[in-house]
Amino acid sequence: MQWQSMAEFFAMGGRGFFVWGSYGVSFALIVAELWLLRQRHRSSLARLYSLQQLEKD
Repeated sequence: MQWQSMAEFFAMGGRGFFVWGSYGVSFALIVAELWLLRQRHRSSLARLYSLQQLEKD
C-alpha cells in the first residue's frame, strides 16, 4: 500500500484505531509478562536462599 502522508499511514484506511490498538495491547501484554517473569524469578531466588539458610542451621 502507498500512503500520501503520515496521517494516512496512521489512519490505516479508517482502521487505524483497531490496528494501533492491537499493537498497543500486544506490547502491554508482553511487558506485563516480562515483569511477571522477573517477579517470579526474584521470588524463586528468595525462596531458595531461605531454604539454603535453613539447611545451614
